[in-house]
Amino acid sequence: MMAFLGILVLTSCGNDGPDERGEGPADQATIMLGERVYQANCATCHGPKGEGEPNWQSPREDRSYPAPPHDSSGHTWHHPDDVLLDIIRRGGQAAYGREGFRSGMPAWGDRLSEDEIRAVLAYIKTFWDPEEREFQSSLE
Repeated sequence: MMAFLGILVLTSCGNDGPDERGEGPADQATIMLGERVYQANCATCHGPKGEGEPNWQSPREDRSYPAPPHDSSGHTWHHPDDVLLDIIRRGGQAAYGREGFRSGMPAWGDRLSEDEIRAVLAYIKTFWDPEEREFQSSLE
């Protein structure tokens, strides 16, 4: 019985949030890497807790939009992983641009590794409630 409990504890450790594909829990090391990369590169605009910039739905004078929140109050969880990863890699304008839309989101694909990009997305998902994670994981 003790051996079974030990195995159960070991297999459940470090599984605090969904993986970057929404296919189950991400390991703690991935989430920790994502947190480090997010805080160093993303928090300046999106906020340390994913709260985004004020008035994120209203364009500035230059027609660009403030950084949106990544927590449950934003729309990040409304997009499938492939869209979110593309925006991180290529930047908002290249990935999401359309006539009349201007994004200040820079491309990170040449500065971050693929593992770091996926870890950032796994970390962002820790800002969401279970309902948002479930909804987002159903998108594809």
